[in-house]
Amino acid sequence: MQTDARVDAYIEKAAEFAQPMLHRLREMAHAICPEAEETIKWGAPSLSYRGKNLCGFAGFKAHVVCFVHGETSEAQKSGMGEFGKMQTMADLPSKAALATVLKVRIQKIAAGPAAARKPPKPPPDVPADLAKALKASKPAAATFKALSPFNQRDYVTWITDAKQDATRIRRIEQALEWLAEGKPRNWKYMGK
Repeated sequence: MQTDARVDAYIEKAAEFAQPMLHRLREMAHAICPEAEETIKWGAPSLSYRGKNLCGFAGFKAHVVCFVHGETSEAQKSGMGEFGKMQTMADLPSKAALATVLKVRIQKIAAGPAAARKPPKPPPDVPADLAKALKASKPAAATFKALSPFNQRDYVTWITDAKQDATRIRRIEQALEWLAEGKPRNWKYMGK
């Protein structure tokens, strides 16, 4: 069973009545499909199997939902997942009921082509003026080198998209300051 700490955090923040329900749904889904991998998708816990979405669950103010991807039952059409709004432990599906719908999805995933993952994009080509500025600041250069290619591209694109030389120079100076502090470009918007 591969778990994700973000799912633990999601359940901890859920309403008190929802926490045991979310724990139980998580347990049952992993028991039915031990190879499932956890993540957070669309702001809620989700499980995937062979790179494809399998199921998810979410807690709200007054109810919990469990949804199976790729299936469209009447309950799902209302936006409340395969089993509708669940407000108490008694409302949760039995393990057998959950297994019935999950196994259909698992079989569809297994029968289809394996999910082809795109290879990661390579690191960006660093423009000469940014490279020169990074050489002058070892802390900024170290942070830039440690960033993922995505975050490196974010800085490079932000700098190269400047329409005027003065703007480009200001952006390089700002980038060096943030990098020296160990920050990715959009650090202001990252969760705390």
